Amino acid sequence: MTVTTRTFTVVPKPAEVLEYLADFGNAEQWDPGTVSCTRLDSGPVTIGSSWRNVSKFIGREVELTYTLRESTASRVVLEGRNDSATSTDTMEVVPNGAGSRITYTADLEMHGVAKLATPIVKVVFEKLGNDTEDQMSDVLNGLSSSRKP
Repeated sequence: MTVTTRTFTVVPKPAEVLEYLADFGNAEQWDPGTVSCTRLDSGPVTIGSSWRNVSKFIGREVELTYTLRESTASRVVLEGRNDSATSTDTMEVVPNGAGSRITYTADLEMHGVAKLATPIVKVVFEKLGNDTEDQMSDVLNGLSSSRKP
């Protein structure tokens, strides 16, 4: 299992951040590895909503089906699965002054033969964690300015 955690602050309030992150289709904007992320169902985003996510990882395109597992007033949990891996993204969001403090944890568990790649995955995952923190911060901070009249 490979886990990476980042804690950082952003300008928008927690409710705005959580609403944005619960819609995993937005991963195209904040996740530097995401190539595409397409909703598989329709209607309001709720527990059980799912997306087909294609990401570039270690030079290959990888497809996972993500499902919204939890969405509360302080936390969003999304789980992605395919035959080779399970990826769980947990985003805890709490007030921080006028904005929010986010603790983003990405947990990747490889299955079967793919487990052999775990040492390489750990190195790549740490770099991706840094890139995700930077891009997610930029995108979330842009939400407030883009919604002002």
